[in-house]
Amino acid sequence: MTSTPTAPKGNFPGPLDYDASSQLMNDPEFRGRIKVACLHFATYVSGEPTSTPAHNTRLRWAQECYAAPDAKAQQVQPPTVMEDNVQAQGDSINDADLQIAVETAIQNFL
Repeated sequence: MTSTPTAPKGNFPGPLDYDASSQLMNDPEFRGRIKVACLHFATYVSGEPTSTPAHNTRLRWAQECYAAPDAKAQQVQPPTVMEDNVQAQGDSINDADLQIAVETAIQNFL
C-alpha cells in the first residue's frame, strides 16, 4: 500500500482564518486522516525503546489510542489544526506533513 502525496480534499484550503480553523476542528473527514496518523504514531511508540524519555506515558497514550482511536483523534484534532503547516495548507495538507503535525500536537500534551 502506498500513500498519496496529497489529499484530494480541499474544502478548507489554507491559510486558515478563525472560521475555517473552527470548521476544520470539527470536520469528520479530516478527523479520519488524523485518526490514521494517530494510529501510525501509536505503532511507532509501541516499538520504541523503554529508555525513551517519558516512555511509560507515551506507551499509555498509544494503548489508549488502540483502544479508542476515534476518541483520541477527536482529542488531537483541535491542536493539530493549530499547527503551522495545517494553518498554512488547510485540509489539503499532504499525509507526511499531517503526520508531523499530529505527532507534534500529541507530544505537546504528553
